[in-house]
Amino acid sequence: MKYMLLIYTTQPSEPPTEQAIQDEMNAYWAYEKAVADAGVKISSDALQGVETATTVAVKAGDERVVTDGPFAETREVLGGYYLLDVPDLDAAIDWAARCPGSHNGNRVEVRPVMEFEAP
Repeated sequence: MKYMLLIYTTQPSEPPTEQAIQDEMNAYWAYEKAVADAGVKISSDALQGVETATTVAVKAGDERVVTDGPFAETREVLGGYYLLDVPDLDAAIDWAARCPGSHNGNRVEVRPVMEFEAP
């Protein structure tokens, strides 16, 4: 079964130190290797900062409304994801708990992927 792990982080009030960045990257490289070695990783990506986001909404009459930034006004931002193929929710939760994005006050949302058969 496919599960999406959505990594939400808090926007830092100050820029992180070079050492903090390196430590976090090392943790993610180790996690990346673990999901790949376990054969459960389908894909993963980090997202660019919220300052690069664009939100699109289509109103009645097909009027397109495009705004800069994310739609939600929150301190937490979606920073990246992992798409995993694991046996069940328990396995997905185990991988989410191992993800560096679930530590230090951040969180990982675990969601099953809906799969449709084409008509």
